[in-house]
Amino acid sequence: MDILFFAALIVYFAAAVIQLCGIALGKNAWCRIARWALLGGFVLHTAFTAWRGVVAQRIPLANQFEFASGFAWSAALLGLLLHRRLRQEWVLAASIPVAFLVLSYAAFQPMEIKELMPALRSTWFALHIGSATFSYAAFAISGGLGVYYLMQLKKGRAETDVRLLQTDHMIYRLICLGFLLLTVVILSGAIWAEQAWSRWWSWDPKETWALITWILYAIFLHQRIRKKWQGKRMAWFAIIAVICVLFTFAGVNKLLPGLHSYAV
Repeated sequence: MDILFFAALIVYFAAAVIQLCGIALGKNAWCRIARWALLGGFVLHTAFTAWRGVVAQRIPLANQFEFASGFAWSAALLGLLLHRRLRQEWVLAASIPVAFLVLSYAAFQPMEIKELMPALRSTWFALHIGSATFSYAAFAISGGLGVYYLMQLKKGRAETDVRLLQTDHMIYRLICLGFLLLTVVILSGAIWAEQAWSRWWSWDPKETWALITWILYAIFLHQRIRKKWQGKRMAWFAIIAVICVLFTFAGVNKLLPGLHSYAV
């Protein structure tokens, strides 16, 4: 099982390097190789996840290592699906590095399989945590695309360039997806908390930062829809907002222990 995990990590790394070099040098053949490498890494990652789930006899999303692995898996899947739909290599320029970096973070977390805590044995487990992995992946890729957008501007592309317009629109669509899923996370978490701890909301650090993240992206969507903001300022917004996502994902567990400390 460990061999599958580290093989997936190595293949993601190779895919990220080849993809970024291919875009930088304008080598389409390299980008195709990177895409196939991503698919190979995703297959290995899926096999690892399935095997761990069989061994643990549960969905493997119960601790920080498993959640980070699920986060990376979701980023890889979203990247493959977006590329299949758009046929644009710049989509993978954001999603592949996200998958590699998050899985690298997972590699530094305790990997042993543990029994579920009683509070986690709920029908809400899969919906709540599964939605969180895809929500964070969508937000992280949108931030990566924000970096790509700013780099293209620095290279001299105009904001009216078709590629930048597509990138800007994709940032918006990914944030819409992430926001919807984060809403599901918060609502399902509230229902689950009432069943487990007899209260809907406890201002636990994880809950509080999830709400802060939700509000931040709500501001993004308000400015986008009502104020018609787009382009460079929204790319910066997407990048800065990801910092909040990453703190909610990892920083809270390390620095602000609370009811969700079992996720460490």
